[in-house]
Amino acid sequence: MLFIPLWVTGLSYAQQPKFKVLAFYSEKVEMDHVLFARDALYFLKLLASQHQFTFDATTDWDHLNDGFLSNYQVIVWLNDSPATDAQRAAFEKYIQGGGAWLGFHVAGYNDRSSKWTWFRDFLGGPVFHSNNWPPMAAKVVVEDQSHPVTKRLPATYDAPVTEWYQWKPSPRMDKNVKVLVSLAPENYPLGVKTYLEKGDTPVVWTNTRYKMLYLNMGHGNKVLSNPDQNKMITDGLLWLAGQLKP
Repeated sequence: MLFIPLWVTGLSYAQQPKFKVLAFYSEKVEMDHVLFARDALYFLKLLASQHQFTFDATTDWDHLNDGFLSNYQVIVWLNDSPATDAQRAAFEKYIQGGGAWLGFHVAGYNDRSSKWTWFRDFLGGPVFHSNNWPPMAAKVVVEDQSHPVTKRLPATYDAPVTEWYQWKPSPRMDKNVKVLVSLAPENYPLGVKTYLEKGDTPVVWTNTRYKMLYLNMGHGNKVLSNPDQNKMITDGLLWLAGQLKP
């Protein structure tokens, strides 16, 4: 069970870390999800040194407990989600106590067989409906350029190769959900073996009842190759940590 302190020191005593981030990930999952996690660990480590925060990472999901989580302001799930009732209960308590969550791609996956109803409500009610295959690049629309997470983005950009999920019901149906980015209509039909034929496909959103941000991006080693998308991830993390104001 791996725990890696990844914050690069070098600050003076007066320059204490502004906040602390803990990323959970798994090495025993789909290889494209592992590749994304490895890239993201490197990327987040660089952000920590640039923005003066502590960044730790672990493959031990039993660190999802009250005592351990209390040390961190932001929790990140890179490529997996908790598997036990105890882990899930601790996460719920952390969020309800004001903790923040950043989730990528499969970290938000749930379907009709999923029994963690609190988490589905936390996401805004979406249930996985379909996906494109193989993973593909896609044009995305930034729906709100005034939000702190997306304020540095253009109105549209070409997102790198990933696997895109479509949800029914859409998270947009929840009045508390703010959709920030969605697939542009001109992408459809998107895919070859399986494809997204049409419809509304939010890919970045927040449930305003909580400190949370979900990004559908997270499949493969191209996700962090776009500077606009990297700005969004950076600003999303800083926003969750209270460093960016509306």
